[in-house]
Amino acid sequence: MSANGTESECPGPDGSGPAPAGPPQRATWVPEPAELSDVELLLDGAFPPLSGFLGAADVESVRTRQRLADDEPWPEPITLPVPEEVAAADEIELRDVEGAPVALIRNDAAWRDETGCYAAGPVQAAEEPSGVLRRMRPPAAEVRAQLPPGAVLAVLPEEPLHLRELAQIRELAAEHDAHVLVLPRMSGPRPELLVQSVLAARPQLPEATTIVPVPLVRRTDPKRDALLAAHVAAAYGATHVLAGAPLEQSPVEVLEPPEVVRGQHDRWLPAAQVRPAERRPGLGDDELRELLDRGEPLPGWFTTPEIAEQQHRLHPPLSARGFTVLFTGLSGAGKSTLARSLRDELSQHDHRAVTLLDGDVVRRTLCAGLGFSAEDRSRNVRRIGFVAAEVTRHGGAAICAPIAPYETDREAVRRMVQESGGFVLVYVATPLGECERRDRKGLYRKARSGSLPEFTGVSAPYEVPDDADLVLDTAQLSQDEAVGRVVALLRERGWVRSWTSE
Repeated sequence: MSANGTESECPGPDGSGPAPAGPPQRATWVPEPAELSDVELLLDGAFPPLSGFLGAADVESVRTRQRLADDEPWPEPITLPVPEEVAAADEIELRDVEGAPVALIRNDAAWRDETGCYAAGPVQAAEEPSGVLRRMRPPAAEVRAQLPPGAVLAVLPEEPLHLRELAQIRELAAEHDAHVLVLPRMSGPRPELLVQSVLAARPQLPEATTIVPVPLVRRTDPKRDALLAAHVAAAYGATHVLAGAPLEQSPVEVLEPPEVVRGQHDRWLPAAQVRPAERRPGLGDDELRELLDRGEPLPGWFTTPEIAEQQHRLHPPLSARGFTVLFTGLSGAGKSTLARSLRDELSQHDHRAVTLLDGDVVRRTLCAGLGFSAEDRSRNVRRIGFVAAEVTRHGGAAICAPIAPYETDREAVRRMVQESGGFVLVYVATPLGECERRDRKGLYRKARSGSLPEFTGVSAPYEVPDDADLVLDTAQLSQDEAVGRVVALLRERGWVRSWTSE
């Protein structure tokens, strides 16, 4: 159906397809967070020469030869997938997750391929932008106009900058007599903390450094991602960019970080000026993560106290982060019993607030009105996942016990939760025969007789998870043994402390 309720079809790659009749149609759509980030960069003029989402010809050209159809270099397709009825509209109002208008697309080049429908065309702002982080990001042309003449060295950090990286930036800036432009890539669940960590590093950066946060999310292909970052840096006025390796078709000169080691008295010197006995390498990624996961202080030779504080805020210890336990299995497998028992155990011993999202309770409240079709089962699980992700983001523990029969839905919940905390998938693998034996409501009997259609395990499929973190058969384990194994896994992964140490 189209945006005004008439049948339609999104155009093919050549623009073919039924033309809409009557006055221009307008649809609304809430893109995914990564796509909203692209919208913001388009509005900021950070994707020149692009003024909107790409049409089919440009997408194909970029995919095959990293050039737009007019032969201008461009590394990554900037596309907006939408439902068929939205793709049929002449104009599309894009909104954020809270429903606020963000942009309007003149959808004059919509297209489709084997993966679905795509909106395409110029993008314009729907209303005046607001918010502290947004005010820190003026349009790219305005940033360029305010930079001093000469070389401009861009850095696009995704993690806090520590002393080693800061020394590398200072050395390269001095070598090229360059103004420093720091563009923090706000792509995580709490981008404001990354920005604050960069601001905390300002005393260690060259005087008059420009800091502009950009909502540039990471692409799948590392080389294309680095090239796109270089294009964004050039849009903001960079002549050089700090990167790990040279890149073809880069619009700026790519500089590799110099080797910088720690000298005496906390001074940072080029490697050639430091005796081998004085050299001290920086922390590796794994070492840093372990310190942060345990909540231990970061060494003074590695970072400043101010940056360390922000790093700990960005990556709190595991015992202070939220987590979700998702029980999945057939009806009657024992999911709800285990979930309630785990809730009681955590409520008694762990400091977190615990939220139980049991399948039957959720069906009566959060998911009231949903049926048992494949589509409604997916909606049910994903709604549970959204709530669990919010509980996790705020430092709580969410315990979920839906049937969750489909792998794609379980994986969607995992992705949502892991943006901000821990996730454990527990497959309650109680055999079907035992589940039927326990069936006090007679559901299996009704399903076998055909009076209860689309019943999981009988007339509807259950996709056994091959990525479960824990497999429990409650026909072989007591309730206490099964819950004990879940708690042991949570302790092993650092999400909860041992009861004896509380």
